[in-house]
Amino acid sequence: MSAAPSFATRFNIYWEDTDAGGVVYYANYLKFLERCRTDWLRALNIDQQHLRAARSLQFVVVNITVDFLRPAVLHDEILVTATLERLAGATIHFKQTIERGAEQLIDATVRVACLDSGTLKPRAIPKDLFTEWRNAQ
Repeated sequence: MSAAPSFATRFNIYWEDTDAGGVVYYANYLKFLERCRTDWLRALNIDQQHLRAARSLQFVVVNITVDFLRPAVLHDEILVTATLERLAGATIHFKQTIERGAEQLIDATVRVACLDSGTLKPRAIPKDLFTEWRNAQ
């Protein structure tokens, strides 16, 4: 496994993603970033509903920094990436991008916390999650 597991997924830009001018509405970029992280967890066989039901765990975004470099527009195909940069106690740090072809549109850093779903207080990420990545560190 590489030093940091990465994941990428493609999305098409639909009318519902844009404003009246055909430009992606800024808040929708957050949805694309979220979908990529969710798909990445699925690819790792981590089921968030199961974590919540069986282990009382859930992940929530606690900090996000986004640089909007260029706009996506109606009918674009975008590539959304997520790279796990660091695990630290109850947090996961991601580097994320959105690209159209060779052009980077979005540069983001995202910090996600692991919470106890009953108390909504931080809880250490269980050691059995992301085992391969922990072993590669």
